[in-house]
Amino acid sequence: MNDGSVPQPGSLALSRKEDFKAFAESPRRSRPDLLTRKQLKFLPTQARADYDRQRRQWHANIGPVKTPQLTELHEDLWDIVDSNEQDGDKAKGAVAVDAFPGLGKTTSVLAFARDFHQREIEESGAFTSQGHERIPVCRVGLTGNTGMKDLNRAMLEFFGHPGQMRGITAQFGRRVLDCVLSCDVRLVVLDDLHFLKWGQKSGIEVSNHLKWIANEFPVTLLMVGVELAKKGLFGEGTNGRDTALAQTGRRTTRLGLRPFTIDTEAGRREWRQMLLALEQRVVLTDKHPGMLADDLSDYLFARSTGHIGSLMTLIYRSCQRAVRTGAERLDQELMDRVKNDEASEAARLELQAALEKKRLTSRPRPRSRRPA
Repeated sequence: MNDGSVPQPGSLALSRKEDFKAFAESPRRSRPDLLTRKQLKFLPTQARADYDRQRRQWHANIGPVKTPQLTELHEDLWDIVDSNEQDGDKAKGAVAVDAFPGLGKTTSVLAFARDFHQREIEESGAFTSQGHERIPVCRVGLTGNTGMKDLNRAMLEFFGHPGQMRGITAQFGRRVLDCVLSCDVRLVVLDDLHFLKWGQKSGIEVSNHLKWIANEFPVTLLMVGVELAKKGLFGEGTNGRDTALAQTGRRTTRLGLRPFTIDTEAGRREWRQMLLALEQRVVLTDKHPGMLADDLSDYLFARSTGHIGSLMTLIYRSCQRAVRTGAERLDQELMDRVKNDEASEAARLELQAALEKKRLTSRPRPRSRRPA
């Protein structure tokens, strides 16, 4: 039930318009001050508890970091979305962000959706010319059982439409269209699209429905998922014969996200810049320049295998332990006790052995100085 209060950042469900608006329009978190050991020691009990709580919340929300991968994705998305301002008689191109888990797909797409929402509100105002609330972005998460009716209902739930529970599929679709037109929606984000079973009836239904949305709605469809190409989104379906999926593929631009790599000098420099950016955001009393980028570069690459999601998880959890235990710094001894996701831990040993034996390195070569 919506009582008009603003949702707290830690309690947002982005499948509802009020929560997405709060996410998109809330001010950026302020980084807590970095105190010295002496200042930390002499904080009164309540002030120390408040400071540690601020750091706990800050470290849990330390991203997203503007990596080269995120920048490249956002540039492509702006190209596509801004090119979709055709008149209503033209079908708009869709986008699919298709990448392996742990590369920051959802985080990157939400960061773009937030920027897009802010731009639309700044340029056009909070209300439409008809006096309706302007909602530039509709975001829906899919499940493994999503069919066409379920997708329509999820979109109606985002808008808080009273007719979300009763009706047939076509009625739901018309109600969604009314909401999109009334609220001047311009971007529809469908997350976890890989949950659909594209070779089965529900997948074909949703594919046809996506085509209908592209034809009838003045929006850009932005779909997010894992291995969507293998699911058949960009081809002719998993059975090689379905023309509905083939047409969806023709209208969809596939974008990806790449992991960090250390087999080239450019890749190693990207990795170092990432670690330097994280160092700036960490609020630990005993941190020092190079704590991550110099002392832990190889270690962090082995623990994350170059996947931004795994790296961020490890940093989040290690910072919490460093504050809670009083260590106030990140080092290998502390981080060895911190668990990470299963995929990164499973791939860690072979990569770590290669780094320890100097067959690989994550550190870029020092830049040579030109003679004066």
